Amino acid sequence: MPALIFDCDGVLADTERDGHLPAFNETFEEFGLPVRWSDEEYAEKLKVGGGKERMRTLLTPDFVAAAGLPTDPAALEEQLAGWHRRKTEIYTGIIRSGGIPPRPGVRRVAAEAHEAGWTLAVASTSAEASVRSVLELAMGPELAAHFSVFAGDVVQRKKPAPDIYAFAVHRLGLDPARVVAIEDSRNGMLAALGSGLACAVTTSTYTEEEDFTGASLVVTSLGDPPPEDTVTRVLSDPLGARPGPWVVLADLAVLLSAGGDAGSTASSGSSAAGPLDSAPPGPDPRSH
Repeated sequence: MPALIFDCDGVLADTERDGHLPAFNETFEEFGLPVRWSDEEYAEKLKVGGGKERMRTLLTPDFVAAAGLPTDPAALEEQLAGWHRRKTEIYTGIIRSGGIPPRPGVRRVAAEAHEAGWTLAVASTSAEASVRSVLELAMGPELAAHFSVFAGDVVQRKKPAPDIYAFAVHRLGLDPARVVAIEDSRNGMLAALGSGLACAVTTSTYTEEEDFTGASLVVTSLGDPPPEDTVTRVLSDPLGARPGPWVVLADLAVLLSAGGDAGSTASSGSSAAGPLDSAPPGPDPRSH
């Protein structure tokens, strides 16, 4: 049976600028940390997969001294974990307030896939609580209940390493050749391709200018018919899916029938993300 695996941030909702960034900065303020990320700085931080990992980039010797943080590695790691827990609480509050709308077409396409018997999942490097809050926002509780969620520290290496997708495919017992991943970033695309999946990209606020060579389809969004009336713009269609004003499940099925040819070059060149393991990774003991 085919499967559709969504990334979370930027795919289910455009959450980075209006959700994660203010949550990080509010956390920094609460803990008295001498940093506030600007929009431009956060765009650079997005090249690092995972929220804790982005926070960890702050921990230079100068920053540790300026913030009065402990120099003992274990104590510093405990501080970092506390910051991230609080950031997740702030972020999920932002999501539950309803101020960030789902991206066009995600609920429509997921509902169509569910009706057709496709397996549904989310694979994300964000914390599981954050992912589940966005999933319910985007899909509604009834449809969200049909999704498997793979998130956060369930694997050690974050995107662009392929581990999260390899783990999801293994746990769900899927054939990689029958899976379409929907991503919004180059790092996410490389992770999907490195796991042997076809990848459709819906560009988002911070990723519009990224290089998506290797993706099977690149569009501005999945789009929606009236009354929402959000028309997708096709940016790259190497396999000839030829979606109309909005992407439908049949368009994504074309990416499977084409055998993933568009991803072969990028997949073979994705070793910069780290070595691609031939066996699915095991769970990180920190995941729960």
